[in-house]
Amino acid sequence: MTGFEHRLDSLTGRPLRRRTLLGAGAGLGMGAAALSLTGCGGNAGSGGRETIVVAIVSNPQMQDAIGLIDHFRADHPDIDVRFVSLPENEARAKITASVASGGGEFDVVMISNYETPMWAENGWLADLEPYISETEGYDPDDFIPTIRDALSYEGRQHAVPFYGESSFLVYREDLFEEAGLEMPEQPTWDQIREFAETLHDPDTGMAGIALRGLAGWGENLAPMNTVINTFGGRWFTPDWEPMLNSPGVVDAVNTYVDTVRTWGQPGAATSGYGECMTQFNQGNAAMWYDASAMVSGIEDPRSSTVVGSTNYALAPVMETDYAGWLYAWSLAIPETSEHKQAAWDFITWMTHPDYFRLVGEEVSWEALPPGSRQSTYEIPEYAEIAANYAEPTLNSMENATQENSMVHEVPYPGLQFVGIPEFQDLGTRVGQQLSAAIAGSQTVEEALDQAQTFAEAVARTYGWEA
Repeated sequence: MTGFEHRLDSLTGRPLRRRTLLGAGAGLGMGAAALSLTGCGGNAGSGGRETIVVAIVSNPQMQDAIGLIDHFRADHPDIDVRFVSLPENEARAKITASVASGGGEFDVVMISNYETPMWAENGWLADLEPYISETEGYDPDDFIPTIRDALSYEGRQHAVPFYGESSFLVYREDLFEEAGLEMPEQPTWDQIREFAETLHDPDTGMAGIALRGLAGWGENLAPMNTVINTFGGRWFTPDWEPMLNSPGVVDAVNTYVDTVRTWGQPGAATSGYGECMTQFNQGNAAMWYDASAMVSGIEDPRSSTVVGSTNYALAPVMETDYAGWLYAWSLAIPETSEHKQAAWDFITWMTHPDYFRLVGEEVSWEALPPGSRQSTYEIPEYAEIAANYAEPTLNSMENATQENSMVHEVPYPGLQFVGIPEFQDLGTRVGQQLSAAIAGSQTVEEALDQAQTFAEAVARTYGWEA
C-alpha cells in the first residue's frame, strides 16, 4: 500500500466516507502503463456480444483463471471478458477509487471481507442473493461459514469467495527432526522464538523464521495484528480510545520486531508476502508465519524446492485460544455495472465447485484456490496432497473470530485489519512506522508513539476526546 496523500486530520468521519475511501487511491500515478489489460476498449461488445471488464489481483490463482478463460468463453460465446490485472496494493487502490466514485468502469471487482460490508452498506455493491438462488448447483452452503458470513451485509451475500484464508505456521519438518525439536500443534510465541534461535544459521543462509516487514495495512500489519490480538492488545477501546502505545501492543510489537530482526530473513523491512514465500520455497527459512493460502505455492513443485519436507501448525498464541486471521479474495458486482447478469455468469464460473476440478485437471491439484468451499477438501486428488494442511487450514478458519482471538472487546470488525474506512490510510501509516522499526531506524516505542498520534486523529471522528 502507498502512504497517505492527504492529512489524517482531514478525515471528518462517516459523512465523508466516500472521500476517505478515495484517499487510498490518491497519488498512485495509475496511468495506462499501470494496467495489465487483456483486450482493449470499454463495454461495447461486437457482433451482439456483451463485454464485461473484470478487475482482479495478479496473484497466481487469479492468473490461472485468466489462463483458463477459454473454457468460460466456450460456454458463453456471447460474453467477452477483459481483465484488468494489477499487483495487490495497486489493485486495492484502483478498485476502491473506481467503485467509491461510481466510475462504472468495472463489471466485476475482486475485493475482500474488509471492503464488502462497508461497500454494501453504502449501496455500492449489487445484492447477489437473487443471482445465487437462481443458479443451479451453485450451493452457497458449501462456502466455509465464517467466510460466507464475513462477505454478507444484513444476512445477504454481496460478494462470493474465490479463495479464503486464515493464518498459520509452516515449518521445515526435516530441520526440526535433525535438531531434535518438536513443533506443538499450537505453539506459543515464546516457543517460536526458541525454535528460531536454534535453527537460525546465517552462515549457511538459513533464517530461523520469515516474517513480513514491508509497510502496508495488507502487508506487515496483517501478521503483526494477530500478534497484537493474542498479546492482549487492540487498536481502540469500545469508546474509541486509541491504544497503540498500550503495554499489550508494545509487548506484541517488540516481540515481532525483535524476532524478525534477530532471527529473520535478510531485508526483512522490505519483505512482503511474495518475498517471504520466495525465501521459504528456496529453502532459506526454517519457519514462516503467514496466510494459510501459502500452501498453493509451498506445495507446488513447479515453484518450491521444499515440497515433502514441510508441516503446519496453528497460528502462535499467547493469551488467546486462537490467533489466526480471516480473509477472502472475493468477487462482487458494482451497482454501477450495466451488465450484471453477464458479470454474474462469469463469477459463477470462477467460484463454482466445477471450477476447482478444472484447475486441478488443467493446471495442477496443488494450485486449487484454497479456503472457500468445504467440498474442495473432499476432492480425492486434492485431499491426498492436502493431508498435512487441510485440517489446520479448516481449523484456523473455523475459529477465526474475535471471541477466540482477542482478549478485549473492540468497536470494529476484523482480526488482521480494523474494519473502518479510514484503516486503508491509517494502517498504511502505522505500517510504515513499524517497518522503520524493523529496519532499525527507530525504536518500537518511538514507532508506536507516532502511530498513537495517527490513531487519535481517526478516533476523534468517532467521538473520542482526549
